[in-house]
Amino acid sequence: MTQTILDIENLTIRFGPDTDPVVTELDLAVGAGEIVALVGESGSGKSMTAKAVLGLLPDGAAATGSVRLGGDEIVGTTEADLARLRGTRAAMVFQEPQTALNPVQKVGWQIAQALKARGRISRADARAQAVELLRLVEIPDPELRVDWYPHQLSGGQKQRVVIALALSGNPDLLIADEPTTALDVTVQAEILTLLRSLRDERGTAILLITHNMGVVADIAERVAVLRRGKLVEERAVHDLFTAPRERYTRQLLAAVPRLPDGNVEVAEVAASAKTPVLSIRDLDVVYPARLGNKEFHALHSVSLDVAAGEVLGLVGESGSGKTTLGRAALGVVTATSGAVTVDGVDLTTVSARELRAVRRGVSLVHQDPAASLDPRRSIADSIGEPLVVHRAASGALLRTRVEELLDSVRLPRAFADRRPSELSGGQRQRVALARALALAPRLLVADEPTSALDVSVQAEVLDLFADLRQEYRFACLFISHDLAVVHQVADRVAVLRRGEVVETGLTATVFGKPRDEYTRGLLEAVPLPDPELQRRRRTPDAVALSAVG
Repeated sequence: MTQTILDIENLTIRFGPDTDPVVTELDLAVGAGEIVALVGESGSGKSMTAKAVLGLLPDGAAATGSVRLGGDEIVGTTEADLARLRGTRAAMVFQEPQTALNPVQKVGWQIAQALKARGRISRADARAQAVELLRLVEIPDPELRVDWYPHQLSGGQKQRVVIALALSGNPDLLIADEPTTALDVTVQAEILTLLRSLRDERGTAILLITHNMGVVADIAERVAVLRRGKLVEERAVHDLFTAPRERYTRQLLAAVPRLPDGNVEVAEVAASAKTPVLSIRDLDVVYPARLGNKEFHALHSVSLDVAAGEVLGLVGESGSGKTTLGRAALGVVTATSGAVTVDGVDLTTVSARELRAVRRGVSLVHQDPAASLDPRRSIADSIGEPLVVHRAASGALLRTRVEELLDSVRLPRAFADRRPSELSGGQRQRVALARALALAPRLLVADEPTSALDVSVQAEVLDLFADLRQEYRFACLFISHDLAVVHQVADRVAVLRRGEVVETGLTATVFGKPRDEYTRGLLEAVPLPDPELQRRRRTPDAVALSAVG
């Protein structure tokens, strides 16, 4: 019989005795070498459950029930005993490696400090073990990179260092909280492979917290679905995906965007003859050398057009130039050479006064609505600010226009007097869309607009986006690392690699019959939200999931 590593019984978490629980009577177990996924929308209690396992609940939160790690009780245990259990019984792999790592200390030093916290160890031995941990998580040239700072590593390498830190105490359980959310699909695939190898070679159990159902299909053996702090369904991964019992689970799965299956016939369609709103020709952007770094060629000879009512998706790995291209379209990046034209006006040659006039017709939707909205201002003030700045409305007319914009993004008019903190993530992103549309822009740049959202909320926002593009007929640059989302919303797609467009065309054509090897690699790295198909694709000779106990 498999040893139980984590045993949660009747766990309830509250912020105060008279408040509704954020987690209610949760029962969950994880066996040795098992990978269990915990899924659900924001606010469902996933991360709070993970914090309870490590005894890291925030101030004001209290837990009742039982959480046992290898037989050791966590609930009600002293901080001294908890400190002994953390890192050895269980350890956390955080979502954002750049916030989990100290930017001013070498990665080897940080791992050595974690080792020293477990007991006495010499500096030389700590360094040697740090090198071995980096080798374990497949950091190339670990003897060299042990002396690197976090900023010298790629995003995927930083996440590997975070995993190495978590492994420094040789824990029985890894709690991975959205470990791949901030990563490109290719790097995500590498991290999932690493987690599987840790399970296979070391017997490490993993509690995976994620909203990515493709990741769940790829790596999990069992899935627990939380809704508003309650466990609504727990089943083997194959059973849950093929025959979910609960309506909420079915809704979660139905909301997942999907790529084409590769078997469809794709017909090429002639390019639009419309006059483009955005026209980019032979654009080069070079960031000059500074602080000892070499100059960086961010974009090389990029050319593309976007017409009114059209959505052009920009995809590619981090550093491919997607965001730089979007900023160039907004006129906030200086072009080294080439032209960026919006409605016939070249942003690379206009005066500051002319640029201000052009920018009235150009808007940006940020990745993180919480960061783009002033927490001290009302929703009405945030939405109406572009109208005030450009003197397009004031007084009663301003209020009327704000209410009309709230109607457009399907939010109650009463939200006008609320603050961003009073809204959910999806509601804040709707506010960001309303603000971006305040001046009826000709060009909209959407930079990862759904990456911070749960799949069900993402589906609602994408449905809203489809209606808004019909209503406003804006041209749109849609930047995303989620290829399934791009497939759903974009008419055409441009694939960027190291600042160059390697492939462009109709989205159905590029994703259905990719010509470039890099594009094929991106598409093959996207985990399919189907356990059987995903594991067959990953390991062609793997046994059927139904045979997995």
